[in-house]
Amino acid sequence: MDYGPWTKPIRNPKLTPHVSRLTLPAPWHIFFCGLSIQQMHMKRIFTAMALTASLILGSCGSLRNLGGYLSEADAANAIREALIIGTDFGRNAIGQRGYFGRDLLLNAILPQEAQRIVQGLERLGLAPELTRFTNTLGDAAVEAVTRSGPIFVQGIRRMSITDAIGIVRNGGTAATDYLRRTVGDQIRVEVRPVMRSALDQYNVEQSWDRLVAPAKALLGNRVGLSLNLDNILAILITNEMFSRIEQQEIAIRTSAAARTTASLQRVFGRDWSNNGTVRY
Repeated sequence: MDYGPWTKPIRNPKLTPHVSRLTLPAPWHIFFCGLSIQQMHMKRIFTAMALTASLILGSCGSLRNLGGYLSEADAANAIREALIIGTDFGRNAIGQRGYFGRDLLLNAILPQEAQRIVQGLERLGLAPELTRFTNTLGDAAVEAVTRSGPIFVQGIRRMSITDAIGIVRNGGTAATDYLRRTVGDQIRVEVRPVMRSALDQYNVEQSWDRLVAPAKALLGNRVGLSLNLDNILAILITNEMFSRIEQQEIAIRTSAAARTTASLQRVFGRDWSNNGTVRY
């Protein structure tokens, strides 16, 4: 029987033809003194098991974070970065003069009466004045968009993200949806005074009163602007911004060219629902 490289056969005619005994160098002999071959064999097994358990337990945090490749903190940082980039994209896109067209604005501020009022003003030959008014209102909205960018960024930075890895894995517009759900209302509240300031700066309500004054006999008294005009337009602006942030999030998830930083490339450049497969 062979128990390893340090065994050698001994012939003892009075016992058995071949009996093996263990011979070890002095240090090993002292260390293993009193241990049988079976005990040393079991010791090796338990040592291997302990090492394996240590490796598994030591990597539990990584396993919890998708196979050791993505941490919750890395995912959260990349989500914030993507949303801030989306905010800049949105501000540049809708913060252009002329973005808010006449129909979009009138349907927002006069949802029930817009068509009737527009037709009445055009019938009275006031179409050019109506266009000037909507241009002024659009300029006020653009001004509010420019001033609102930092409000979105602050909201993104202060929001607490739970299950960031889940947001990354869910794909689509999961990050924008989370932003809208958690701090969207607060952002609208903070945008409202900005919108009010822009409306006052452009004298929007006075311009509207002058516009409809000749038409009151035809249109009646229901042509006044809503007292909640600042709130209505704040909702319009934030909805447009969220729409643009969504577009940029989709681009970052699906296009390598949109992942302009190392963090975005590392987090959104892989399919974490498929063992971190690289996306191209």
